Amino acid sequence: MIMLPRLYAILDRSCFRDREEMVACARELAEGGVTLLQYRNKPGSARGILEDAQELKRVLPASVQLIMNDRADLCLVAGCDGLHVGQEDLSPESARKIIGSGRWLGVSTHNPEQVREADQTSADYIAIGPVFATSSKTNPDPVVGLDGVTVARSLTRKPLVAIGGVTRPNARSVIEAGADSVAVISDLAHDPKKSAEEFLRVLG
Repeated sequence: MIMLPRLYAILDRSCFRDREEMVACARELAEGGVTLLQYRNKPGSARGILEDAQELKRVLPASVQLIMNDRADLCLVAGCDGLHVGQEDLSPESARKIIGSGRWLGVSTHNPEQVREADQTSADYIAIGPVFATSSKTNPDPVVGLDGVTVARSLTRKPLVAIGGVTRPNARSVIEAGADSVAVISDLAHDPKKSAEEFLRVLG
């Protein structure tokens, strides 16, 4: 079973003006202690996604695992360390066939039934959310709350990542509810190095 770090940083391409700004943020996050980073670019072209991911792999230290969101094919070509799929993407088993056994595979879930289903797959970890209200998605799933994290914890022994509206003030409560790791987008965007350091301090 894999060991997830307490902080799972997500780089959403739509939050940045250009690749240079995104890569600068990734460098700062790594300097702040981030060791797991997901690259997400929902509307991006295959070429743009690939070039972004290749540049991130080039500049990030070997200590940082880079996870590709959605695209199993580009995960392979870019040499990413893992893949994360949602409920509307490739099934975990189809994704696993493409990326092989050597890369991490995560799957998003939004309710107990999806957690149960994900637990039966070859996914290495399960994400549950949104825990709190979030602005990073245009049509977010219903908020599951801290109780939803606790229920998810009871349904799987796989590492559990909580996502959605997680901030420095509420992050500790999410871990106490049963999550192994918290995924963060917006609360890492401003002053990334300092923000990452503060998160890691709060998460212990």
